[in-house]
Amino acid sequence: MAEAIGRAHLHGTEPPIFVGSAGIAALDGFKPSEETVAALATLGIEHDGRSKSLTADMARKADFILCMSQHHVDAVRHLLADDEAAQAKVHLLDPSGNAVPDPIGAGQPTYDALAKQFVEIIPARIESLLAAST
Repeated sequence: MAEAIGRAHLHGTEPPIFVGSAGIAALDGFKPSEETVAALATLGIEHDGRSKSLTADMARKADFILCMSQHHVDAVRHLLADDEAAQAKVHLLDPSGNAVPDPIGAGQPTYDALAKQFVEIIPARIESLLAAST
């Protein structure tokens, strides 16, 4: 969901900006949940991505990495333990420091609420990190 919202926000930017998503405990190749697809559809966003597990190589290539919780930040930084510069690119998604709870197993209203939260914080977070990097 976060990837789709980030892509929608950055669609048409020049130069193009790649947005990807990967999980620290994700299995490769799974489709988004029906709830995710439905929540995105209410926003007018189509998404047919597949899950993938984050690798150290992927993380090193990223300009920045946004994580839903401090646990995720710590896990990604551990994955990059030998690369301090790459570790510095890892940030919490919510700049206020709050974790964004994973909606897995929750009902559609939880996914819809998360989509609304993501629409508020993802564009702002991306813009602030892009501005700080230039």
